[in-house]
Amino acid sequence: MKMTVRIKCINKSGGYHQNPHEAISHYGWVDKNGVIDRSDRQSMVDWLRLVGNYAYVEDMQGNKAFCRIRTSVNGTEFLQTYSDTTPTDNLLSLPECVS
Repeated sequence: MKMTVRIKCINKSGGYHQNPHEAISHYGWVDKNGVIDRSDRQSMVDWLRLVGNYAYVEDMQGNKAFCRIRTSVNGTEFLQTYSDTTPTDNLLSLPECVS
């Protein structure tokens, strides 16, 4: 079953990271049925890779920026939002997820 989720918060790993996107360890999300959960970085990448699944970030005005999979120079896969085909840092501005 294909799904779309809204990413509402993130958790970052401890330690020094040259690329701030790689520091995201978990994404907190909600689906259209109101189910709230949190997934680790690689699980979200794998889930998004399934054809038809989408994740996005929404601002206070209701504008959506959808996520795509990126790969760092070190080979680490992560999510990054795109607005008007331009990479943006919407994920990094989200609050930390609370357990």
